[in-house]
Amino acid sequence: MTAPVWHATVFTLFPDMFPGPLGFSLTGRALEKKIWDLTTVNIRDFARDNYKSVDDTPFGGGAGMVIRADILDQALQSVPRDSDVPLIYLSPRGKPLNQAMVKNWIKGSKIHLICGRYEGIDERLLQKRRIQEVSLGDFVLSGGELGALALIDACVRLLPGVMGDQGSLLEESFEQGLLEYPHYTKPQVWEGLEVPSVLLSGHHEQIQKWKLRESQRLTQKRRPDLWAEYVRRKFEK
Repeated sequence: MTAPVWHATVFTLFPDMFPGPLGFSLTGRALEKKIWDLTTVNIRDFARDNYKSVDDTPFGGGAGMVIRADILDQALQSVPRDSDVPLIYLSPRGKPLNQAMVKNWIKGSKIHLICGRYEGIDERLLQKRRIQEVSLGDFVLSGGELGALALIDACVRLLPGVMGDQGSLLEESFEQGLLEYPHYTKPQVWEGLEVPSVLLSGHHEQIQKWKLRESQRLTQKRRPDLWAEYVRRKFEK
């Protein structure tokens, strides 16, 4: 019996942006193998006028337009969704995306993503439908589509059968609470820079110790927030 397909549904004004880069490399091959599947729903299909309008001016004034709650809700209701299926709105004010969230989402078989545009969507829809807001970082994009592509990619690559070497996932950044250690390959000397001698020693234990030290060094230097959490967890153990 084959494992169930992991399915992503994306609500967007620009369905032609999908699968986009998700149709290439690891995610593309996994899509062909039906390890995962993708559905796009064009929000504009649920507009109520001849102009296919989905937005309107904000109450209280202000620049830009806001996507209407009633129209977007009809789009959401057009796809059956159990209560345990995550409903996520890509938003710069959302909770920062992290690896723990990604690993939790692939435990289920479905995820629904809303891609905003303009000034965003009516707040009442977020409240009424208990939508989870997720952000890629402290910057603003022109729409949620790029965020949805990144989120889906992060999920799909963790699905069984997508990565050729599943063991490589265990050493990636964030898996152990640390950033990943540096990597080297041929040539052994490039522009006067040599590969660290320990990596050429064949001494597995020493290599593993070097990798851990480098991960700790990079995390402490570049991500003091992660380092503080890593130290806290080590202390609690």
